[in-house]
Amino acid sequence: MKTTNKTFTLLIIILSIYWGFYDMKPSFNGNQKTTSEELSITNALYHLKNISEKPHHVGTDAHKKVQNYLFEELREMGLNPEIQTKTVFNKKWSAGSTIENIVVKIKGSSNGKSLLVASHYDSNPHSSIGAADAGSGIVTILEGIRAFLAKNKTPKNDIIILFSDAEELGLLGAEAFVHSHPYAKNIGLVLNFEARGSGGPSYMLMETNGKNSKLLKEFLKANPNYPAANSLMYSVYKMLPNDTDLTVFREGANINGFNFAFIGDHFDYHTAQDNYRRLDRSSLAHQKDYFVSNLNYFSEIDLSKLDSDADHVFVNFPFLGLLTFPFSWILPLIIIALLILITVVIIGIKKNKISGSGIIKGSIPFLLSIILCAGINLFLWKLLLLIHPSYNDILHGFTYNGYYYIAAFSFLNIWIVFKLYNRFLKVNSTDLLVFPIFFWGVINILIYLYLQGAAFFLIPVFSALIGLSFIVFGNKNPKNLVITILSIPTLYIFAPLIKMFPVGLGLKNLLISGLFITLVLGLLVPVFHQQKRKNVWVKLVGAGTLIFFLLATINSGFSIDRKKPNSLVYTQNVDTKTAYWGTYNKTLDNYTKQIFDDNFSEGSIQDAETVNKYNRKFNFLKKTEFKNIKTSIIETNVDTIIGNDRELLITLKPQRKISKYEIFNNNNTELSFLSANSVVIYDTISPIKKQTLLIYHLANEDKELQLKIRFNKNQKLNLTLNEISNDLLTHPKFNLHVRDDKMMPMPFVTNDAIISSKTIAID
Repeated sequence: MKTTNKTFTLLIIILSIYWGFYDMKPSFNGNQKTTSEELSITNALYHLKNISEKPHHVGTDAHKKVQNYLFEELREMGLNPEIQTKTVFNKKWSAGSTIENIVVKIKGSSNGKSLLVASHYDSNPHSSIGAADAGSGIVTILEGIRAFLAKNKTPKNDIIILFSDAEELGLLGAEAFVHSHPYAKNIGLVLNFEARGSGGPSYMLMETNGKNSKLLKEFLKANPNYPAANSLMYSVYKMLPNDTDLTVFREGANINGFNFAFIGDHFDYHTAQDNYRRLDRSSLAHQKDYFVSNLNYFSEIDLSKLDSDADHVFVNFPFLGLLTFPFSWILPLIIIALLILITVVIIGIKKNKISGSGIIKGSIPFLLSIILCAGINLFLWKLLLLIHPSYNDILHGFTYNGYYYIAAFSFLNIWIVFKLYNRFLKVNSTDLLVFPIFFWGVINILIYLYLQGAAFFLIPVFSALIGLSFIVFGNKNPKNLVITILSIPTLYIFAPLIKMFPVGLGLKNLLISGLFITLVLGLLVPVFHQQKRKNVWVKLVGAGTLIFFLLATINSGFSIDRKKPNSLVYTQNVDTKTAYWGTYNKTLDNYTKQIFDDNFSEGSIQDAETVNKYNRKFNFLKKTEFKNIKTSIIETNVDTIIGNDRELLITLKPQRKISKYEIFNNNNTELSFLSANSVVIYDTISPIKKQTLLIYHLANEDKELQLKIRFNKNQKLNLTLNEISNDLLTHPKFNLHVRDDKMMPMPFVTNDAIISSKTIAID
């Protein structure tokens, strides 16, 4: 009978974990038939294949080709799209370009607020194919709108479609739309479709300057089949420097919105592997579900009444989709939980089912588990980076074998917990349960004070309290089964979180996964804690640990489908007539060794690496021949004194295919005015000393860059101008071997590039 209970208990735990993942996204059925009035994944994939043939970042021929394709597809639907062309800057990112948004309106029957559906059609410079990010969003909207129009039904609200440009360069298309397009004045809600990987469930994240309760209420009324979301992500997201188009709508126009984005297979993010073939069709099906349900609902309701004065906690929950409750309930629930705990413990002591000394002893393995698992995860990952130094070249921190590592670390943490608790076999499992419940209560107090969106952590507390009450008040010990059944919501909620953090934020966050595992196991202690040293649970998880670490090691290399990122850059200084080769790689390979074979050194060059997401510097340098690559003609068109100010008008005329200019203020000269191509960037009473003045990406429409600069006439202006082109592998002055099919350009940094640096000095 005991063996049967163990087997059944283990089965419930496994099925609960599986259920938590299964409920997060739909499965894809390629053979499913759809009518002309339904969004067809097959049709969406057809469009995706056409727009993701090549990298199509701003300034490339492929970018213009994708733009034309989308424009014509909208016209064929009977719509009248327009191209919004605008030179625009985002001060937060010091970035600018001339964008070309694709905008179209479907007229509604009322004069209320409009619904905007949006995604961006540019890919990340310079090698990303952009199938998931954000081709998946573009084709979801494109095919979804076709299906919507096929119903021949006029919506109540105007529907605005925005295929934004230059999102990857600093949310520039959204900036142009929000601040310059007349449609922006009447937007009531935005549905934005994004991706930060090529698979996994699509998470819903809200953008609002106010509270979330009405947005959440209406989202649930839209009735999506797979609402993957929780308020912990929402709270953390609001604390971070958000960087999606929706941020611009919220900050620039106080417009509410929903982000729908998947983050699985993060290793493909912004790489040449973000292609049509690797996109998870189930993730696209998840975007479809969000689009259809939300478009149908929000195109028919009053969008002027979505602001609220209350926030809600929400989390995925079995059968309910999302469980929600107000922030105002958090403190009362904490108080109730602590009162129940105190009451049950006092009664348990009186009934000799709980002992004070046992509670104290029971705290030891729990606290040791937290310390050891967190510490070992942190140390072991750093050790793995030393053993596999090539992992350091995967800049976003999620390796191709990352899923194996998540499983391996999870089993290792469980094994550590089991081994520690086996040292306390003489302690009653009921005593062992009390302190973890108390500890969770303390965590929830901290959550109430600092991170209220995580208050669904109260759910495991109440589940454990019910189990503890059964033990104390029951005539017979409920054994493992009742505790296991009560733990189903906890396992359902936390299993996906254990995976989500290291996938989305990098494997260095396995520390967080370890903490979650130890916290959850503390509440499951009556299930696995047995009064004998030979514990089958320990053997099972020990075997799992070895198996998954072995699988991770076997799969630690690179292949055609798991390409190694690498980089080569040629940088020249026109002033000193010197030149260097640079690489961002920490591990050299056949591609980088064609340059870095000998006589190279470690280090970097100030201002030469260019601005990049992870502030990565060159790891290796090698001095080389100065090839005198053509640089821009710099003309001073105006140099005049106006009162105490000196005003300059400078024109930069490219002499080769430039991708971007970077302009740095070396002396931190106080500027009172700065404009580029007649668009004002800074015009303020407080002087600007910012070092990175401007990163300007040259678009197809740009022929030159004209700067107007104003500063005190008694100061000197000293600027560094970097010109970057991504033509290193095709430039006639170089003869480099191309990468083999197991390699790809390193994302997030300037790559395959010629960087020319010169000083603009005005005395």
